[in-house]
Amino acid sequence: MPDIKLITSTAMKSVLEDTLPKFERESGHKVVPSYGPSPRLTKQIGEGEVCDAAIVGAQNIEDLIKQGKMAAGSAVAIAASPIALAVQKGAPKPDISTAEKFSQALLAAKSIAMSNPVGGGTSGGILMRAFERLGIADAIKPKLTFGAGGPAGLVGHYLVRKEIEIGIQQMPELMMVPGIDIVGRLPDGVQSVTVFTGGVSTTAKNPDGATELLKFLGSPEVAAVVRGKGMEI
Repeated sequence: MPDIKLITSTAMKSVLEDTLPKFERESGHKVVPSYGPSPRLTKQIGEGEVCDAAIVGAQNIEDLIKQGKMAAGSAVAIAASPIALAVQKGAPKPDISTAEKFSQALLAAKSIAMSNPVGGGTSGGILMRAFERLGIADAIKPKLTFGAGGPAGLVGHYLVRKEIEIGIQQMPELMMVPGIDIVGRLPDGVQSVTVFTGGVSTTAKNPDGATELLKFLGSPEVAAVVRGKGMEI
């Protein structure tokens, strides 16, 4: 049987690394994942990239279904991911308990890393809109460094290399990088939880395998792993 080609958000990487081996053993299917930011992956699929299944933001899956790129009725919600803030290991942790204090922390910081709001991770666009609402966008733009996207571009790596003071990204993406201190979730008024959702591609060469994979990823067993990676279900 053909491999299952899975295109997926980087935020799901740690969950998949812990769960795919069991799925492969029990199902007999081999899964070949490739990772990247949801908006970029959505664009690639929309432009014709072939896959069996995709895991991106819920709105991205809805858009792809409307475009005829994902099968109607195939969507499976897998994980709900909050955005969080981290600092260098051992550095003072700013108070981000309210939107106002979060703003003050960013204004006081000399450097900040986040996902690129244009073509990068979902959190990048969310954060830029939040900065505009908070009235701090212009003040912090000169401080911003945008992660390259994908596993190698996680903002935690910038913290480990001491290139920036504050990193903001999806909680599971921050948790993937050892050697940093996660301060916590962003406060109400700034926070936006992304529901990562799977769908079966209309170009799938192994649609039955893709359907079986998404059923497995939506199971209570995988939900327990999801919680351990800083996400909800």
